[in-house]
Amino acid sequence: MSAVTRVETVVVGGGAMGAATAWHLARRGRDIALLERYEPGHRNGASHGASRNFNVAYADPAYVRMLVEALPLWRELEGESGTPLLDLVGVANHGHGAHFDDVHAALAAAGIPAEFLPVEEAGRRWPGIRFDARVLFNAEAGRVNADAAVATLHASAAAAGADVRHRTRATRIEAVGDGRVRVASVTDAGVEEVFEARTAVVTLGAWTTKLVGGLALPSLVVTQEQPAHFAVRDESVAWPSYNHFPGAAADGYDYWRSPVYGMLTPGEGVKAGWHGVGPVVDPDARDFLPVPDQLGDLQRYARDWLPGVDADAVTPISCTYTTTPDEHFVLDRIGPIVVGAGFSGHGFKFTPVVGRILADLAEGAGPAPALFSADRVIAAAPGSPTGLAGR
Repeated sequence: MSAVTRVETVVVGGGAMGAATAWHLARRGRDIALLERYEPGHRNGASHGASRNFNVAYADPAYVRMLVEALPLWRELEGESGTPLLDLVGVANHGHGAHFDDVHAALAAAGIPAEFLPVEEAGRRWPGIRFDARVLFNAEAGRVNADAAVATLHASAAAAGADVRHRTRATRIEAVGDGRVRVASVTDAGVEEVFEARTAVVTLGAWTTKLVGGLALPSLVVTQEQPAHFAVRDESVAWPSYNHFPGAAADGYDYWRSPVYGMLTPGEGVKAGWHGVGPVVDPDARDFLPVPDQLGDLQRYARDWLPGVDADAVTPISCTYTTTPDEHFVLDRIGPIVVGAGFSGHGFKFTPVVGRILADLAEGAGPAPALFSADRVIAAAPGSPTGLAGR
């Protein structure tokens, strides 16, 4: 007979979004348990690694509102924990992005700094990158330390009273009417336990469909993405984070697979990656290996566009994207189950805001913006919601 533990809310999945939800709920004095299948610092999902773009180049009002909230929340988490997480080195969005003017206008209206730089000025500031078109630069942007962020959220949630359980895998999630949910779990040691709660918040990333596939959610496609770190030639050179958009194939962009995102990861090199073009995978049957031709094209990109790195000194990385058809998130409540999913490779920057939204939904507030509803109509995939690679 499995032991039964009763809490107000059980959060299933302890990556960035689940950890942020637990942090918010615990600080509100709620009785919660956070269940994470793997050990701290694992590399199996989408929340690991030392760097993510903190990229503010969005035009959609829903995302812009979240951006306005994101920076103060990140700073609040840093202040509460004493752990630095954000490094505002800026983000340079460059290349042939037709959406740049819309983004610039939206950010200006929201009071978020944004400026256009000519090619010559951008090259002077950041000689490690080659530019061929105007640059939209955001100074209050940069990179966030993903590993440190998740660890800090776990520690801060626990300090506020959350019951944080690692190595505890949810095996079944069952709604019992509109006001109760049961989550069955098992630890690595084989100990079974059932959590009964008023609400369950499901933030399982690539495993979402495996546990709550019976809910009415947009299609969630899991891909294994394979960016890489390239060794820096000169450690004294300044690097912004960046997103780079291709032009016409005839102008030398014929080998590009998508826009490219990247940033300097201190101690590891400059990251570069294609956005959302990896092979579809089962998250429990990954090989963690790069696709050779994709890696080869990424090295070609580094030779062509990153003169500040050694394209032959490359270290591949493996992570997952869980992507909706329109690349917008799922933030919604269905009965007693709240779902946060489909962050589509551009969600990490919003982590503390997503946690706040999911915590609100768990407490009965909401709804979240219609853009993120589980039952929204998705006519066709329009590409990235901003046009931007977002890691």
